[in-house]
Amino acid sequence: MWQKRHRCGKRGRCPKPVILSSFPAIQGFVPNPMLNPEPILLDPAELEAMRLIDLEDLSQEEAGKRMGVSRGTVWRLLKSGRRKVVLALIEGRPIAIFPSFANTEGEPPCL
Repeated sequence: MWQKRHRCGKRGRCPKPVILSSFPAIQGFVPNPMLNPEPILLDPAELEAMRLIDLEDLSQEEAGKRMGVSRGTVWRLLKSGRRKVVLALIEGRPIAIFPSFANTEGEPPCL
């Protein structure tokens, strides 16, 4: 399953799509008590990177091969995802998992 990503700004090449094993079964997480109602948006690629590295104990290179991206991209996704999860836990904010521009077919999306 592929997930299309967009670049930040107008210059540069478009990022490679990320291969996800599956979309998460849940759409979010709500803390009890909720101190701040503004949700933190977690990308499915960030969740996939955390799942592969933290739960399946893969190295960043192995996770990158499974996701179809470089080790550096996996590191950036992991860093961003972990920061968002910790921020949500500390500030008591809900986490929303959004499937941005996802393509559930077996082929990469057109860029």
